[in-house]
Amino acid sequence: MLAPLFLLWPMSVAITYVVAQAIANAPYDRGLANNVLVLAQQVRQVDGRASLRLPLPATDMLRADATDSVFYLVLGSRGEHLGGDRELPLPPELEPPLPGVIQYRDDVLRGFGIRIAYTWVDLRGTDGAQPALVQVAETLEKRAQLANEIIKGVIIPQFIVLPVAVLLVWFGLSRGIAPLNALQARLRARRPDDLSPINEREAPQEIAPLVAAMNDLLARQAANVQAQRRFVADAAHQMKTPLAGLRTQAELALRNASPEDMQASLRQLITSSERTTRLVNQLLALARAEDPGRSRAGFVDVDMQGIARDQTLNWVAEAMNRQIDLGLESDETPLQVEGNPLLLAELLNNLIDNALRYTPAGGTVTVRLYGEGDQVVLEVDDSGPGIPESERLRVFDRFYRILGTTADGSGLGLAIVREIALRHGGSVTIAGNSQEPQSNQPGTRMITRFPRFLPSA
Repeated sequence: MLAPLFLLWPMSVAITYVVAQAIANAPYDRGLANNVLVLAQQVRQVDGRASLRLPLPATDMLRADATDSVFYLVLGSRGEHLGGDRELPLPPELEPPLPGVIQYRDDVLRGFGIRIAYTWVDLRGTDGAQPALVQVAETLEKRAQLANEIIKGVIIPQFIVLPVAVLLVWFGLSRGIAPLNALQARLRARRPDDLSPINEREAPQEIAPLVAAMNDLLARQAANVQAQRRFVADAAHQMKTPLAGLRTQAELALRNASPEDMQASLRQLITSSERTTRLVNQLLALARAEDPGRSRAGFVDVDMQGIARDQTLNWVAEAMNRQIDLGLESDETPLQVEGNPLLLAELLNNLIDNALRYTPAGGTVTVRLYGEGDQVVLEVDDSGPGIPESERLRVFDRFYRILGTTADGSGLGLAIVREIALRHGGSVTIAGNSQEPQSNQPGTRMITRFPRFLPSA
């Protein structure tokens, strides 16, 4: 605030000086005009010629103060000199005479500036003659002195007021930002893991919305940290089981067992390693889907029909091994969304994998893709046991599995599907499979919706 204040002060001085000059010019111009009128009244026509007769009072008025440096000049109708200072500059030659009108101009006489008031006197009856010229001038010293006095009267109080204003501003701002400094000190003194809310009562009322926003951010950050801790703990717990199985099978293989037992242990090792690899891959996929720093990274126009076709083909061999009929239904019109093709492929892989795991032999799994308004809808139907309505929200939690489930799994597949859908501005819901009324199983329909174009952030 001090910088613009000190910049505006010289501007104020300059504007004040200009105004002071205008104020000083007004009374002195009126004095010159009075002198011009008095002098013009002394111009007469005598015997057809212009004549100037100055009585003593008029002379005294023109020379009232020897220090005023007042000059005058009167020229006749034919340009003859009637009286006054011959060196006084004349009006511009191109300027037409305006009898009876007093005009003003600035000029120079003997190297110093002067102010001139002049008029023309119309002498009727003078054949072919121009009006007579009457000029009165004075130096600019008195005007400058008056302007300086006005400036002093304005500027000198400012030298007193300005420092007082600076001190008041400094004091007011120091008092005003003291709570901010205290808030800053408290924040700097916090431990890195302290995400407790800030006491809004200790902050100025003006920044209460800012403190509330910071508390909201801290609450969300605390929730994220807690979720990460829970995720790490759950992941460590889930990794313990397959790793323990690997160690047990390895110890059995090292014993002096028969070749048949050795082969069985090795097969168990392969199965456990596959489970562990799949769990690790799912954890990595979930981490990629939840990464907030890469929310739009790698997003391009994605052909959902191509992804649905390629990923369904990749699972055909697995479906045949499980004796499940795997099919694809898709619209012929192009269906594109803005997104990450690798994550969208991972989403469909998890949906198909879940459907195949929970569908008994002889069942069906159908991947369906179609457009609906400004959305692209991806459905995966199966003829499995279905998901009870009471469990349809909880199955999206990490590592959650429905009680009584016999199929292999880590409980991460649907959590990955939900995170990828949310990252693409979509949604995922669960419904019963009404397309399989002839089946003895209720079935499940996983419905994922994506906007054709991701809403702007």
